Amino acid sequence: MSFTLAIVGRPNVGKSTLFNRLVGKRLALVDDQPGVTRDLREGAARLADLRFTVIDTAGLEDVTDDSLQGRMRRLTERAVDMADVCLFMIDARTGITPTDLVFADILRKRAAHVILAANKAEGAAADAGVIEAYSLGLGEPIRLSAEHGEGLNDLYTHLMPLADAFAEKARDDAPEVDVDVSEEDEDEDAVRVPTKAKPLQVAVVGRPNAGKSTLINQIVKEDRLLTGPEAGITRDAISLMTEWAGPDGVPVPMRIFDTAGMRKKAKVQEKLEKLSVSDGLRAVKFAEVVVVLLDAEIPFEQQDLRIADLAEREGRAVVIAVNKWDIEEDRQGKLKDLKESFERLLPQLRGAPLITVSAKTGRGLDRLHQAIMRAYEMWNRRVTTAQLNRWLSGMMEAHPPPAPQGKRIKMKYMTQAKTRPPGFVVMCSHPDKVPESYNRYLVNGLRIDFDMPGTPIRLWMRGQSDANPYKGRKKAAPSKLRKHMDGKRKD
Repeated sequence: MSFTLAIVGRPNVGKSTLFNRLVGKRLALVDDQPGVTRDLREGAARLADLRFTVIDTAGLEDVTDDSLQGRMRRLTERAVDMADVCLFMIDARTGITPTDLVFADILRKRAAHVILAANKAEGAAADAGVIEAYSLGLGEPIRLSAEHGEGLNDLYTHLMPLADAFAEKARDDAPEVDVDVSEEDEDEDAVRVPTKAKPLQVAVVGRPNAGKSTLINQIVKEDRLLTGPEAGITRDAISLMTEWAGPDGVPVPMRIFDTAGMRKKAKVQEKLEKLSVSDGLRAVKFAEVVVVLLDAEIPFEQQDLRIADLAEREGRAVVIAVNKWDIEEDRQGKLKDLKESFERLLPQLRGAPLITVSAKTGRGLDRLHQAIMRAYEMWNRRVTTAQLNRWLSGMMEAHPPPAPQGKRIKMKYMTQAKTRPPGFVVMCSHPDKVPESYNRYLVNGLRIDFDMPGTPIRLWMRGQSDANPYKGRKKAAPSKLRKHMDGKRKD
């Protein structure tokens, strides 16, 4: 019983609060300031036994020009066209406004199913607004309090018959297919192939106005995200499901996160912008591959370096993409400068792919797709213990470990402890005495010899005693029962 519900209404009527309650998480930013939501945000909603997709939309405003509000309205109208059901929310305390009347008329013409909800309806103060809602001609309004969770039973009662009808139609429309139910054992060392159930998670991050939303619109081949010349349009970390096919034509299921532009902390004063940036940082932590999008006109600003370093410290696979390449005149010279700056300013990501793209024209997207998949493959790379120990012997022969305070460090064996990102453990004597320079020597060698350029690599030194879980524990004194049993055995 899957269907799509779009929550629409004027700014600040409580759409995002209801969205968060239906998905059971605080995904959408919520604030008393009107107009917080600007993009379409999708989530998996649960209401009793109902499972459906819910869309949080920007507040509808009576504007049709190319202003920010006009572009937000067009995105919301697209959500109305996409949805199976529209939940039209009004503010019961404010009552019906002229804008409500305009959009009630739009919904009557464009939406197949409309449910009217009077939000903020707790208390007698809302009674007049609920009664006034009948004048919209959309049937009896549901009394809701999204903040307190009141009225959700009534919403369920309205949705249930619609859900049954959608489920029956889906069964009738389903084609008859032969299904192979055989299962094969999955190779533990194989790279996980992204599926619709578990798509590849990609976050696009960067400074404000770098072109993140425009790039994602190009990838999904529709204007799902609000774009424009104004810096800082995106406020939420919006995720979109898509199947992006590369040059080989094979579609890869991906969930792509569009994040708010990240400025220097000192410049982030507004409470809402702080919430937006923290939302973007959370998207980086959930991602598997992070695309750091730079502006070709002013690449590698201090904030760009901080963002790339954050992704590396979080252990994500990183791809550097330079946008607005279509307006660059001296491309060869610029590319040479970019590569030199990258090597010098981000040595911890040496070898990571650097791709030039144009989000406006779509040029370079095939190269970006290949770079993302390659970075993901290396992020999942596993090396056998036998290979690692042969390699470690060669590295020590070429450059023996130092002998701090005359104590020679013996490296006995090495193994890979984890992937995503690759993590390795070296068992050695005096692990605390291994200098950072020798750690870097080994990490750089791993990158080169096992073809993992730009991949975050974790390396831990462990002493032999670290492997003994009982080290440092005192031997327990024998119990009275043990003494008694031992005495019997002697007899």
